Amino acid sequence: FFSTYSQIMSHAEGRALLTNQSNAMLASSSNILLGVAAVLGCVVLSTAAVATDRAMYGRSTALYTIAGQSATTVRPAALARSVPISTAGSQEQASVGMAASQGPTGTPGYDNHQSFESTQAAELFAPLAMVMASLTGMVAAFRFAQRQASAVQKAAYQPRRWLMTSTAGLSQDELKKMVGYKSVDDHVRSGMVVGLGTGSTAAFAVERVGQKVASGELTDIICIPTSERTKEQAESLGIPLCTLNEKSHIDVSIDGADEVDPDWNLVKGGGGALLREKMVEIVSDKFICIVDESKLCPGLGPGFPLPVEITPFCHEHTMRVVAGLPAIAPYLKEAVLRMGSSSSNKPDGDNIAVTDNGNYIVDLHFKEMIKDAPAAAAQLKNTVGVVDHGLFIGMATEVIVAGSEGVYVMEKGQQ
Repeated sequence: FFSTYSQIMSHAEGRALLTNQSNAMLASSSNILLGVAAVLGCVVLSTAAVATDRAMYGRSTALYTIAGQSATTVRPAALARSVPISTAGSQEQASVGMAASQGPTGTPGYDNHQSFESTQAAELFAPLAMVMASLTGMVAAFRFAQRQASAVQKAAYQPRRWLMTSTAGLSQDELKKMVGYKSVDDHVRSGMVVGLGTGSTAAFAVERVGQKVASGELTDIICIPTSERTKEQAESLGIPLCTLNEKSHIDVSIDGADEVDPDWNLVKGGGGALLREKMVEIVSDKFICIVDESKLCPGLGPGFPLPVEITPFCHEHTMRVVAGLPAIAPYLKEAVLRMGSSSSNKPDGDNIAVTDNGNYIVDLHFKEMIKDAPAAAAQLKNTVGVVDHGLFIGMATEVIVAGSEGVYVMEKGQQ
């Protein structure tokens, strides 16, 4: 079952990429149309300027006209007044200069009145042309910036990294087994020190390590369990074990979680082993979190009670202090002392649950999402009487998810 892994992207992922391509084509078409519109605007403005000039003054704006059989430069009225015509020139040139000074109708009043109107037209259309040119430049710069941003976004986008596909129809336990096995296959190598997590999903990772140790595929490996239950399972599989007293540096730890938010912040400790799990995973080079899709959430709190390990001494006092913390109180529904077995947050006995470390656990039930999980973690940790809490903030280095479409690596920030 685990010998080969398909690399084919799911139909849903394929449809998403096709949609992105269609959006890119539409954006490109709109860019082209916007550029054409800017060019046409310049052309229309220039044409309007020429047409207005002809309507007002009855002549073209050309600088050359035919005089006899040769092309002669026509001097504008202002130029004709300020630059004298050479006496060495022909009578024909003089008559041309006079015609330029008198205007096309030959009326004496043209020199002052029409020249003034020509200056007004220049003052009107020159700024408009400058404004249009500036707008065109701004549009071009804006579109260039958009293209650059789009290129950066495309470079940053990475399609979901599928590890396995075709998981449709599998039960939740089968998905847990798949992700547990895959995490060991991808991250555990011979000669490593490995942290073994606690819980129903982590148990499959421990099982896989035991299989590889028994087959000889993994050699010279030593593991550190995070609970008495995990220790018993590992010993039954023949996995070499030690504690943090012997090995304070761990290569990789593999463990599950009860909740995972988009930033890879976790709620752990549903099984009561939160203190030992955090002690092991905080000193690991890599902490691989393995979950099924039911554990993903938009924010921590409402989906699963947050366990807090507290000292037995004056535990009721500590519960009240915890419930009143500023980052906890506004969102808290109730604080419940765990009863019966410490490995379950469901009451299954009349006695207070005791952890492997001899402490109590209070489960915080929230009515809405914790707005600032890092602040809540810091306030809990700074409370006297709290041993530790189930908020694992910024500790996971990779989150592997088993879902209905396959096993994949969760992208950070993914909703």
